[in-house]
This record gives sequence, structure tokens and C-alpha cells, in this order.
Amino acid sequence: MFEFIKGSVDFVGPEYIVVENNGIGYQIMTPNPFVFAKETGKEIRIYTYHYVREDLIALYGFKSREEKALFTRLLNVSGIGPKGALAILASGEPEQVVHAIENEDEAFLVKFPGVGKKTARQMILDLKGKLHDLVPDFFPNLFNAEEVAAAESLSTEFDEAVLALKALGYSEKEIRKVAPDLRKEKLSTDQYIKKALQKLLR
Repeated sequence: MFEFIKGSVDFVGPEYIVVENNGIGYQIMTPNPFVFAKETGKEIRIYTYHYVREDLIALYGFKSREEKALFTRLLNVSGIGPKGALAILASGEPEQVVHAIENEDEAFLVKFPGVGKKTARQMILDLKGKLHDLVPDFFPNLFNAEEVAAAESLSTEFDEAVLALKALGYSEKEIRKVAPDLRKEKLSTDQYIKKALQKLLR
């Protein structure tokens, strides 16, 4: 609903900041409100996520679109709500979070507030391999050039093959296991499906 809000920082508290724009003060929850303390009275642009549920309506704000994108990805993980996602972003650098997910480093992930072994495993299952679009600009040194190139080479044929595999009854978890090998080549939809089935039926 709101991509960003541009205004002056009116207040900084332990959980949120208030940004004034045209006489309206927007209460915005952020991972680390006090990083905005030096901006008090100054105009900023903060990228916002409008969260709406039956029991809660709130604005969450971030310094960059990429940080906002990582927040929204975390919300898609079963067991992680907005408070949990904010705590993860507040307690660790986004680069570290992505690196831990890609390397299945559960020991690192459970260090975040509210993240137990079950949630850490769920983060890996739900997000591994799905954060590459954040890497080129936001995390330039996290992956090597070959990995980035492989991520960027995903095609319509590959997407169609994944949909076909799901239609055949394979779960996302099963597909995710064979996806890295499939991504290494540029194939037709049928070729992707055949190659995937060969691996899945082993």
C-alpha cells in the first residue's frame, strides 16, 4: 500500500519512530529505531510495509528496499511473525542471515530471539535458494559470480517445469533438492522435467 514515506523524524523510541509528513505523524516500527536518532528533525525516506491482520494494523519501516524485501520473505516462514522478523533483522546483519540460510547454518539462526531449531529449519526449507535476487546489489560479496549467474539464468522453461513437477505430486522440499543441479543448464521444459524425474526417482 505504501512503498515509502518521506518526511522528518519527529520521535525515536525503543520500538518505533514517528515520521511527520504534511502534518501527519506516522508511527513506524523498525528493527533498530535508535539508528534514526541522529536523523531527528531531518528529512528521511523510509521504505514501509503495511501489515494488516484482524488483531493488528501496523506500519513497519526499513532503510532500504532490500531490507524490506528480506522482512517480507521472513514473514512467509511458518512460525515467524512481524515481531520475530524485526528481531532477526535487529539482531544480525542481513548478509549474515542470508548466508546462514544458504549454508543451512541452524546453529547461527537459533541465536536470534524467538528462533528455535524448528523455526531455523523452517527458514532454511522455505527460503534457501530464494534470496538470490537480493544478492547482486545488496550482498555483492556473499555468493561467487557463478552462483549469481546461475540464479539470474532462471527461465520460463524452468518455472514451467517446477509447476509440472508440483502437479505430479512432488513437494517443494523434494523439488528444492534437485533444483540446484537443474539450474546449471539451459534446457527446454520437457528436458528439465525429465532430468528432475531422473534425480527424484533415484
